[in-house]
Formats: sequence, C-alpha cells, structure tokens
Amino acid sequence: MSQITIPTRPELAEQIASDLLKINAVSLRPNEPFTWTSGLKSPIYCDNRITISYPEVRERIAEGFVALIRELHPDAEVIAGAATGGIPHAAWVAQKLGLPMVYVRDKAKGHGKENLIEGVIRPGQKTVVIEDLISTGGSSLKVALAVNEAGGQALSVLAIFSYQFQKAKEAFENAGVPFGTLTNYSSLLDVALKQGSIQEQDLAALKAWSANPSEYGK
Repeated sequence: MSQITIPTRPELAEQIASDLLKINAVSLRPNEPFTWTSGLKSPIYCDNRITISYPEVRERIAEGFVALIRELHPDAEVIAGAATGGIPHAAWVAQKLGLPMVYVRDKAKGHGKENLIEGVIRPGQKTVVIEDLISTGGSSLKVALAVNEAGGQALSVLAIFSYQFQKAKEAFENAGVPFGTLTNYSSLLDVALKQGSIQEQDLAALKAWSANPSEYGK
C-alpha cells in the first residue's frame, strides 16, 4: 500500500466517537485541562481500555477493524496486538477473521526466553497491528518494527483513536508504515459539538491543541 495515512470512514468514525464519549472512554475539558504524565496540558483524556467492559461498543470496534482489514489487507495472515490496550481487540479481530494472533510487549521479558513477541510469527507472514490509541506514533511503530524484525511483514497499524498529531503522521511516513484509525480527534469534536458536550466557542482552542499541543494552556 503506497498511501501512508488510511482515511477514516465517516459514518463509522462518528459512531465510534459517539460510543467513546458515551462510556467516558474519552473526556473533554476545554476549560480545565488534564495534565498528562509527560507534563503536557491537554483538553482531552483518552482511555480506550474502558471499551472492553461494554460488549456493544467492543463489538462495533471489532467489526470496524474487520471491515478495514478485509478491504485493505485481504491477504493478512496474522493479527498482532500492541500491549496492553490493543491485545483484547486484536484477539476479537483474529477470532472473527479466523487468523492467528500474537501480541507484542512494550519491552522484552527479563526472564525465560526473554520474548518480545508472544505467539508465533512465521517468516514473511503479513501482519496487521491493532492498537487502542495513536498519540505521537512512537510506541505503535515500535510494535510494527518488532514484527518486521521477527521476520513478519507489518502491513499497517490500525487503532481505535488518534489525536491526529502531525508528529505521528511524520513518524509513520518516515518509517514507511501505513496507519489508520476507526475514529479521530476531528470526528470526536464534531460529535461532541452536536451532543452539546462542548460549545462552539471552545472549538478554536480545541483544534489549536491538536495542531500544537506543547503550547496549549500557555
């Protein structure tokens, strides 16, 4: 696939964004920003691990991934879950597609065989990586590169949600790894505005955060 950024499907993006807001997997606080571990001020906090507790939501997410994979990667042979948030979703997707699954740790085990990848990837096997969230892209790309180093072929990284940082887009472009998401920050803002979760006057600041997060709140 020559295209690095895989476009979202508008109807699906709106539905998943609505789901994430409904179950509080995503929270927006334009007037009282969250502080991330990095110290970054942010009007949004995303914890997609919450989705596993809602069967209808996780089913829509799994079906969304399945549809994308069937369309984009009909030759996929393995589904790889990124630890930890991508693991359960990868399992459901692999089950639906009848494909083998592996998962990739954030770092190799410090004992036994010191595995970085749990499960079996055979040489040359075409693999789709499943993530819960893409922020800067660094951790997601680490998973894709681990798949390649293990002898597989990472076809793309697919995630539930993206903050749409330019840094992430550039990172994937530099690595030559396609990526796509079921929904994203822009879709979330559209849905939140329709639902009244945010106000029209908040939009400019919220959009500015995604464009330049390090300057937000200064």
